[in-house]
Amino acid sequence: MEPLVQFFVGATISFIGMWFVMPIVLFFLRLIGLYTTVEEGTCQVFILFGRVVGILDEPGLVILPLKLGPSAFLVNWLGSRKVLDMRRDQQYLRSNPVNSEEGAPMGVGIWYEMYISDPVSYLFKNADPRGSLAANVSNAVVRSLSNMPLEQMLIDRHGMSRMVRDEVSPRSHEWGYKLGSVYIRKVHFRDVGMIQQIEAKVVNRLRQVTSAIKQDGANQVNIITSTADRQAAVEFAKAGAIRPRIVGEAMHKISSNKEVASALFEILETQNILEGKGKLVLVPPKNELLNQLITAEKVK
Repeated sequence: MEPLVQFFVGATISFIGMWFVMPIVLFFLRLIGLYTTVEEGTCQVFILFGRVVGILDEPGLVILPLKLGPSAFLVNWLGSRKVLDMRRDQQYLRSNPVNSEEGAPMGVGIWYEMYISDPVSYLFKNADPRGSLAANVSNAVVRSLSNMPLEQMLIDRHGMSRMVRDEVSPRSHEWGYKLGSVYIRKVHFRDVGMIQQIEAKVVNRLRQVTSAIKQDGANQVNIITSTADRQAAVEFAKAGAIRPRIVGEAMHKISSNKEVASALFEILETQNILEGKGKLVLVPPKNELLNQLITAEKVK
């Protein structure tokens, strides 16, 4: 039992040391300035007595006395530590007012990326670098894109993006902010009345085009119909002119044989009688009284 007790005692001591004692010890070591941990994509700036004594931008565990010297033991007590996010950030500015060369009030939406290029300038040269960069980009849009032809403004977005970036980049770098990609995402009309007028013109133009297409289709159908009617009339006229000759030739051939002609006319007569609407009453022969009764019934 003694080895088992020793095992549990050692496990308990290790657990307490790892989860309670070790974090407390590391906290005090960081507090006195012995070391610090720089996370990926961040930068730490140490300031002592209003002066920058060190900048750490490489991720990992850093022994501060080796980087800052004796100032490492004073910076957490008498100075300050600034942690900056060095990753790329992005922002979208909606509907910046711009007038075209024709005087049309336009709105330009611009998307851009930025990142911290100089931590010291970012901290001390401008109280609001992000806001100043946004204002700079907005002003650059107005300065660079005003009085451009409307057609170019609606089509050449790549050229406009390059013009804005060339205008902003030198000034933004002075504040420790560097501009990345810039792209004009949207160009639109700002005047509601103008938008309604354009919509009305587009609708009217679509109606005109639709009416023209319908009329052209109706004209084509009429042409095809009239042509077909004319050709059919010609063919019917030819058939009507040829029919008497064909019938006459056939009757001439039939009349040449009296038996055939007689049988044909009897068949035609029987067919006419069958197709007629008259009623046929069959009366037995030598029954005059029945004939008189039938005739009297029809007279009534």
